[in-house]
Amino acid sequence: MDSFIELSVKKEFKDITIKDITTEAMINRATFYYHFKDIYDLLEKVLSDVLLVNLNYDTYEINELNEEAFVCIFTAITNFQKSLSNRCHRGYEDTISRIIRDQLEVIFYNMLLKQHNMKEDEALRITTVILSWGIYGASVEWKRVGMKVSPEDFIKPAIPFLLSKTEFRSEI
Repeated sequence: MDSFIELSVKKEFKDITIKDITTEAMINRATFYYHFKDIYDLLEKVLSDVLLVNLNYDTYEINELNEEAFVCIFTAITNFQKSLSNRCHRGYEDTISRIIRDQLEVIFYNMLLKQHNMKEDEALRITTVILSWGIYGASVEWKRVGMKVSPEDFIKPAIPFLLSKTEFRSEI
C-alpha cells in the first residue's frame, strides 16, 4: 500500500500497473494477489485507510456532534478530495464517494450513539445516512463552486441548521 501511494505521487492511477507496484514494493505478483484481488481493490483499501486516518485524527477527541465536529469532519473530507484531485482519474469518483460516505456513516453513528447514550437504533442509522450524504454533497458543492472560501467558512453558516431542534412549520 505504501508503494502504491508513492507511485500515485509520480503517476496517475490509470498509468500505474501491478508490475510497477510489485517492483516498488520489492514483492512478487503472488504476494500482491494474496492481499488484493486487483489494482482496484488496492485503490479502495488505500483510499479507505487514508480517509479513516484523516477523519479519526481530526475527530478522535470529539465525542459529540457539535460545531467543532462538523467543521473537523468537513475539513478532513475536503482536504482528502483536494489531495485526490490530481491523482485519480474522474472515472473513480463513484468509488471515492462511496468510501467517503461509508466512513462518515461509521463516524456519525458512533458519535450519535455516545452523545445520546443509545443502543443500536434504525432511526439513528437513517440519520447517519442523511448526514453522511449531506456532508459529502456539501464537499462536492464546495469543490464545484471553485473552493473560493475555506472549508470552515463554507460549512459554518449551515451548522446552526444542522444542530437546530427547531421545528419548521409552514403557515396556511
